[in-house]
Amino acid sequence: MRNLLPFFLLLFSGLNLVGQNQSSNLEGSVTYVTSQSVYVKFASTSRIKAGDTLFMQQGETLVPALTVKDLSSISCVCITLSALTLKVSDKVFFKPSPVSATEPKAEPAAVISQEPVNPLTPVEKPDSTLIGKPVGIKRKQQIHGFVNLASYSNFSNTSSNLQSEKLTASLSARNIGNSIVSAEYYFSVIQNDKQYNEVSNSVFNKLKIYNFDVSFDFGKKATLLVGRKINPKLSNMGSNDGIQFELKFKPLSIGIIAGFRPNSQDYGFNKSLFQYGTYLFNEYAGKKGFMQASLAFINQTNSGQTDRRFFYVQHVNSLIKNLTFFGSAEVDIYGKELTKMDSVDTTYRTTTTPKLTNLYASLSYRILQRLFLSFSYSTRQNIIYYETYKTFLETLLDNSNVQGYSLQVNYTPVNKLSIGATGSYRFSKQDPKPTQNVYAYVTYSQIPGIRTSVTVSTILLKTGYLNGKIYSAGLSKDLAAGKLYLGLTYRYVDYHYINTEYVPTYQNMGEFSLTWRIIKKLSLSLYYEGTFEKTNQYQRVYAQINMGF
Repeated sequence: MRNLLPFFLLLFSGLNLVGQNQSSNLEGSVTYVTSQSVYVKFASTSRIKAGDTLFMQQGETLVPALTVKDLSSISCVCITLSALTLKVSDKVFFKPSPVSATEPKAEPAAVISQEPVNPLTPVEKPDSTLIGKPVGIKRKQQIHGFVNLASYSNFSNTSSNLQSEKLTASLSARNIGNSIVSAEYYFSVIQNDKQYNEVSNSVFNKLKIYNFDVSFDFGKKATLLVGRKINPKLSNMGSNDGIQFELKFKPLSIGIIAGFRPNSQDYGFNKSLFQYGTYLFNEYAGKKGFMQASLAFINQTNSGQTDRRFFYVQHVNSLIKNLTFFGSAEVDIYGKELTKMDSVDTTYRTTTTPKLTNLYASLSYRILQRLFLSFSYSTRQNIIYYETYKTFLETLLDNSNVQGYSLQVNYTPVNKLSIGATGSYRFSKQDPKPTQNVYAYVTYSQIPGIRTSVTVSTILLKTGYLNGKIYSAGLSKDLAAGKLYLGLTYRYVDYHYINTEYVPTYQNMGEFSLTWRIIKKLSLSLYYEGTFEKTNQYQRVYAQINMGF
């Protein structure tokens, strides 16, 4: 642990940050995409509020793409408004209202390649202690949310069809009645005609509650939260069903968390999985840039016995102009070693030797206004919950260490033309060969005469089990100035299996998407995907209607 102390101190040291030129529209960058949310990073979100619309540029037109669900000082968590395919590092824009002479202006975004967080993680509410952000003592009620109804249909000539429906609803009520009380919920109900992996007759087989909490803001210094919530400063800890309390001392925050982690099988409540932790958080946001750092200690139990105990550290900082660093690490300080195993008895010895179980680091550098580079490295061992997995613990003690590298390049040689490539390399002792993946694309926006955007891409894949190639060509068109959006894509898949009796797989895939923005906060999306092999056919139809308020 003595060797880790300088590392922790370094992460909490602030650096002078350099801003960039401002533009009329605020530019952000997609940092992570899940099936439910899109995470966008800005230099500052002081002029953005929940319910606002974010746009993507299609030629000379800004097309509505996302609705802001929640936000922090520099991040937004959003839901999609259209069938646009968003990926990490895509640019999105916010059109701010006119700024008065006395209102602080927001800085443009520095692009961040961030470690994926838990897909269920909502982003924290704005921190009132941020430097450079005016804070008033007067509270104002803010209520927003959305309701989404989706239908999934899968058809195949080789297996039975599958139909499912999903209802998702979210509500965030800040300062209810202009008081110190806020509340939020985020849940989904899934109805599947072939429900798999059901846990007895639990209601949580179909009902998934991601957020359900009430919070109390005591002035500018203290916040108490009760209910289910993922703390964004401790995202790797997962959800907590209990209490979270935080004290703010500019620019530091100190917090404690105690409660129960959800059941791993159905995400329901489990009174046996008690957990607690504490954290120190430092955040700075000013005209020259931003810095965030977290250091946490977490102890998780099962039926009163230690399940896992670890430190978590996270840091993001603009090191020099156009250069951004992100890093996170987990260090487990509890473990068990096998000392005896025979047909009669199995004995373990408890250890407290620090063990690095997860490390992620990335550097993103905008060399020129039109040229962007990003490099990341990750290493991860099996995360073991010693009580939860004790019935087959001996099979997990030989930890599998997976390491990987990734390099991304994006270049815009001229307006409307974008070229990019991403290469990744991942390996572990258990794999017969490393996994290599190269993705490259060319996009031209708004072809003259037809005002249609075209993207051509390819994926080259090599693993210990197969060699694959995927070629893709697609077009997208805004049919009615942001009200109606059409997308068409064709893919060809070529998989060759190594040292097996399987014959090569060739697939022709077609995709069609249509999004109709009926009114400002009401949209309808349709999506079709067909996969055609020599003898097999697979088809998928997805439809959703989304209403915000």
